[in-house]
Amino acid sequence: MANEEKAPETEATEQAQQAEQAVAEEVTAEEQAALETDPLAEEAEPELQSVAELMSQLEVAQAEAAALKDQMLRGQAEIQNIRRRAEQDVEKAHKFGVEKFATEMLAIADNLERAIEAAGDDEAVKPMREGVEMTLNMFVSGLAKFNVEQVNPEGEPFNPELHQAMSMVPAEGVEANTVVAVMQKGYTLNGRLVRPAMVMVAKG
Repeated sequence: MANEEKAPETEATEQAQQAEQAVAEEVTAEEQAALETDPLAEEAEPELQSVAELMSQLEVAQAEAAALKDQMLRGQAEIQNIRRRAEQDVEKAHKFGVEKFATEMLAIADNLERAIEAAGDDEAVKPMREGVEMTLNMFVSGLAKFNVEQVNPEGEPFNPELHQAMSMVPAEGVEANTVVAVMQKGYTLNGRLVRPAMVMVAKG
């Protein structure tokens, strides 16, 4: 009889133990799942991805900004070069715009000089020679107002940048490479040679 009365208690105890075991197993499974899927880790991973993406975007933006800056600097340099070339062209136009006109005028000066040489010392044509000389001087002075300067290097050392040697001649008492005669005067415009002086040079 005693055994029959304890049977229900034993059964209840077994059920309680089974329930406790089931709860323990459920808790263990939840802990295991929690360990496998850590919410902080899941939250941290997207944040790390977001930072990496931002850094990548920042690098791309910095590279684009550097390229645009370089392009801007190149553009500014090109504009400055264009402006400088334009200023130089304007300056050259002002300085050498009359070069062709001056070149044409040189023939007049040459003819006036030939007329003076042809007159010589003849007293009969002295008044005419003096008039031609006056005209030549006025003409040369007029050219000088436009920075057209005469090159008359007689007695000076030969300068290949301004003179053209027609011949080498022996000359006593004169240093070698000295201009002993000017066959045709030269001219410069603002320091630039328009026509070299045709000269004879002392032989060494």
